[in-house]
Amino acid sequence: MTSEELHAGLEVGPSAWFEIPQSRIDTFAEATGDRQSIHIDEELAAAGPFGVTVAHGFLTLSLIPAAVYEILPVEGAVAINYGLNRVRFPAPVPAGSRVRARIHVDSVEPIQGGVQVTMTVTFEREGGEKPVCVAEQVFRFVS
Repeated sequence: MTSEELHAGLEVGPSAWFEIPQSRIDTFAEATGDRQSIHIDEELAAAGPFGVTVAHGFLTLSLIPAAVYEILPVEGAVAINYGLNRVRFPAPVPAGSRVRARIHVDSVEPIQGGVQVTMTVTFEREGGEKPVCVAEQVFRFVS
């Protein structure tokens, strides 16, 4: 797709499934320094609100670029992460889950050298009833 083909209302997805094993959660905890027991201690997490370890919300959020590159590739442009407007984590991601993303393009605005795209990225968990992450992401696609 080219940046000229991007338009408000465009919906794409779902992405491929992203595996979220305990090893990925542990690696994220190590990389970020967030070693809260609900994420990395299976014994303590078993007594917690979810009964198992769960992925960090920010781990799920960090999958946005991979999902965008997969299901909304913009040819001839570099994608620059410009930021987030709103993020929510309505449901947990238990260790061993799979998640995937869908994208809704909210707006496309011209900027110098490209376009600024605001999109809602929604991650769902396989077998889950509610989304696990809903984020309003802003990318700039520039040539």
